Amino acid sequence: QVRLVETGGASVQAGGSLTHSCAVSGYTDTNYCMACFRQAPGNERKEREGVAAIDSVPDARISYSDSVGGRFTIARDKANNTLYLSMDNLKPEDTGMYYCAAGFISCPEIPHSYGMGYWGVGTRVTISP
Repeated sequence: QVRLVETGGASVQAGGSLTHSCAVSGYTDTNYCMACFRQAPGNERKEREGVAAIDSVPDARISYSDSVGGRFTIARDKANNTLYLSMDNLKPEDTGMYYCAAGFISCPEIPHSYGMGYWGVGTRVTISP
């Protein structure tokens, strides 16, 4: 069974950096889409916002939402079967729960959350002004 375990939640000041990591177990191939989503406080009834995605190999196309483009970097370490989301120049509006997700779909752009079949439990990111 595919399992996603995340680390990297923290509280930092605006302008700081964090890296959200997601270790995948139970599946060693890379023919699936991986993406990072977030949910801002108070928005629990809304669909989670996709912020970055990396498509399955061989294309491994990468996409970012407009809200994080130029500040966040997603990367997949195939040797360690781990996904990384590096977040720079963080802003208070980046505050929320961050989740990684995997899905056996093609994702040349940010996928919808309902297309992803496997989820981590999330980590909390808090950015203070």
